[in-house]
Amino acid sequence: MSPLRRVPVLRGRGEEERALRRLLDGAETGAGGALLLVGAAGMGKTALLDNAAAHALPRFRVLRVSGVESESRLPYAGLHGLLRPVASSAASLPRAQAGALLAALESGTGAGGLALPAAVLALLSAVAADQPVLACVDDVHLLDSASRGVLAFAARRLSSEPVALLFAARDGDLDTVPARRPCRDRHDVPVREVCRELNDVPVRDACWELAGVPVRELAGLDAAAVRELAGDLAPGEVAEDLLAALDQVACGNPLALAELIDSLTPDQLAGLAAPPAAPPRDGRLWREHASRLAALPEAARRLTLLVAADPGLDAEMLIRAAAPASALTAVEPAERAGILRCTGDRYDFRDPAVRAVAYHGAPLVRRREAHRLLARLLSEPSPGYGARRLRLAWHRAYALDGPAAELADELAAAALTTRPPGGHPEPYLALERAGELTEPGNPAKAERLAAAARHAWVAGRPQVARSLLAGLRSPTAAPDELRGHVELLHGSLELLGGETGSAREELLSAAAWLLESHRMLGVRALVRAADASYRAGDNRAFIAIARQAAALRRPDETMAAQLMFEYLAGMASTFSGSHQEAAGPLRRVVELAGSVRDPAVLVWACVASMLLGEDDTAHRLSARAVEAARLRGAASALPQLLEYTIYPEIWMGRYASVAATAAQGLRLAQAAGQLNTAAQHLAWLAITAAVGGDQETCRMRADAAIDLAEAHGLGIAGAIGNWALSYLDLAAGRPADAANRLRGERRISNHVVIRVMSTPHLIEACARTGDRERAGSALRVFERWVGSTRSPGLRALVARCRALLAEPGEAEGLFQEALDLHGQAAYEFEAARTRLLYGSALRRDRRPGAARTHLHAALETFERHGARLWTEQARAELRASGEPVRPAPVVTTGQLTAQQLQIARMVAEGATNKEVAEQLFLSRRTVEHHLRNIFSRLGIRSRVELVRLMS
Repeated sequence: MSPLRRVPVLRGRGEEERALRRLLDGAETGAGGALLLVGAAGMGKTALLDNAAAHALPRFRVLRVSGVESESRLPYAGLHGLLRPVASSAASLPRAQAGALLAALESGTGAGGLALPAAVLALLSAVAADQPVLACVDDVHLLDSASRGVLAFAARRLSSEPVALLFAARDGDLDTVPARRPCRDRHDVPVREVCRELNDVPVRDACWELAGVPVRELAGLDAAAVRELAGDLAPGEVAEDLLAALDQVACGNPLALAELIDSLTPDQLAGLAAPPAAPPRDGRLWREHASRLAALPEAARRLTLLVAADPGLDAEMLIRAAAPASALTAVEPAERAGILRCTGDRYDFRDPAVRAVAYHGAPLVRRREAHRLLARLLSEPSPGYGARRLRLAWHRAYALDGPAAELADELAAAALTTRPPGGHPEPYLALERAGELTEPGNPAKAERLAAAARHAWVAGRPQVARSLLAGLRSPTAAPDELRGHVELLHGSLELLGGETGSAREELLSAAAWLLESHRMLGVRALVRAADASYRAGDNRAFIAIARQAAALRRPDETMAAQLMFEYLAGMASTFSGSHQEAAGPLRRVVELAGSVRDPAVLVWACVASMLLGEDDTAHRLSARAVEAARLRGAASALPQLLEYTIYPEIWMGRYASVAATAAQGLRLAQAAGQLNTAAQHLAWLAITAAVGGDQETCRMRADAAIDLAEAHGLGIAGAIGNWALSYLDLAAGRPADAANRLRGERRISNHVVIRVMSTPHLIEACARTGDRERAGSALRVFERWVGSTRSPGLRALVARCRALLAEPGEAEGLFQEALDLHGQAAYEFEAARTRLLYGSALRRDRRPGAARTHLHAALETFERHGARLWTEQARAELRASGEPVRPAPVVTTGQLTAQQLQIARMVAEGATNKEVAEQLFLSRRTVEHHLRNIFSRLGIRSRVELVRLMS
């Protein structure tokens, strides 16, 4: 046996590692077993076997063998490789068994019956009598069938032996596959009938010997594990959006990701060149996939190329391309080899990485032939298909089936009229190809590449957009009439992922180019420049841009343009402190929103509604904007639109919704390289952690948001992160620390909108520390804004703040007024906060009976929301009022943090660690860490006990 190489840290395989540990632990106590790991090439099967062997040594005797295709027809070759190191122990076996084993190992012959399988089981048991045994069989699908059958026999009988047997196989090679069926004289059968028969062919097990062995399938790594692996491979070098683009190719495959990162050029790392679209040709993964494809018959390779050339190809068209007489027999080898699989009415690649190899690995002539054939089929007037204009133009363009200029015109026209985007090909790819086919010097070339960049950005492919823009930003690359479009798009990318000051300047430059020739785009550029100032917290710059816009306004503006002008005017008045003056323009923004469908414009109406205190309207408008973006396929807009969904949810105290929205927004923002948006979602997640009392998570997320804010000039994200930390201080009974944070002495944490939103917390913190002067000053500012709104929820907060600062005898009426207004707004959580403060004031006023009513109601709400720190405050107040507080429920979940409680509930409902990690946007390792702490705190040892406890 060759020495084991050093095992690297595995990322995203916590569940599999635990399964292997359980197997080893069982074997060590005499309750062994077997496990089959199945996954695509590069998924980490061998690494897991290495990991298990490294953890088994020196306690276990480790035996290993790997299947080799050249030995797959040599009977018992695999058994020989595995058992040769311990073959001398066969002497202790009964004579019949020893003879059968030696015959198999020495000459490859085996007696029928149980003699040989029983001998292998007895040999493993005999070796394990001195030391537990771990036997690892890699690439078991390449093992000779005789060895596989004998080892499977032993694997099914290890439950009372100190032996663990691990198998690993490539996905697809052990699955059920179509049985062969002769296909003769079928030319007269309708295509639909052949298609149906192809999908309904009986199946059999391709590797029946391993039936009964438990199977664990290795899925692709989740987003958190992908980031961790990239950090191991290239610390700090791969930007989030580039990593997301690489993972779209790798699909969570660790080897694919490693090889893609290793192949990156300096321009690709810098975002000046498009990321790779396929695994590198000199990589192990490419060679393995190419070898599997090369082993297929010619007809099967032809079909795989057709499927690779058009992912939208359905089974019926595939049969038309192959001719009905040969379709059944042509597709079967690809299925049997685990390359293609039938899903619904179409065939697809089992491993997505094989598609790129099947296409790019084929000779150019063969690719052009495939495109020409597909174009001919798409142009046929057959029932149920129609013209398929974009796909037809795409295949003609790649087949070079005509003059390049005509093909480019046809493809560009089809791409620009495709609504909504999506499917194959994506419009940005079609426009890029049209640009490539357009001769240099033709103005249409730059126009098409600019349009490709815009569509790539909308589709959530920022790396592709940046690489296309990089070639258009030089003075001679694009005509003057395109300069504004290029600057607008580049500034928009910078707004979401770069430095806000740079974004503002680029967007103002774009507005100067566009206002005369493309007025609507010019106005949009101005509003985005103002948005950059808003994100930075630079009110003066925002007001200056609003004044510039006001001077440009005309009487005949479109509805959307009117909305944008009114938005700038209303926001500028708000930032100037003229809230009553702002109300008119902001209300007109909301009124105009009914006639607007553009999601980017609708969010400004959402902001206007929020500033008017109309939370329900703001929530409805934000939801409408998100839905409109999804219908348009505008993936790049979703992370930012989800930001605006959160604002009204925060006011309404819907923290569970905030957590779900922010987690989704963070995931999408990181995938799209929108670090500025990601910072804001991180900060909102810190707020929800503070509400739940999860201090560790709150600090981690707030610090990450503040770091991004300082690097990118993001006043709003920094302010939210700072607010989260102060909220945590307030909930934990540290009002002085909360007040110090909320004073906002650093510019990055002094954003005016967030300062106003956090004012009730500042007033509460100052009132509890005796700083009445600062609290009164903050209250006067808050009152001026709330006075310009019609919101009962905001007026409730004003009444609560007044009650905290009121003279003795006046507070009770104000607290009651606040509770009445909370009830009108149906803001349950804030009502509970008011009841806690009210009950505390009544207790200090020596009215414990009245206090208990409010404190009990607050406690019930806090417990229902999982707000641990607020629950502790309510319990403490009840005890101080002389009330014997009921003990925590028998289910001791009160000992858990809010996040631990959420994880425990999800796990108890059947969620896997991966599913929990994806929903809460944590790494699997963090979830595993939380689960260990949950089990420890609850005094349990398994998920079964957790289910029983939680139910």
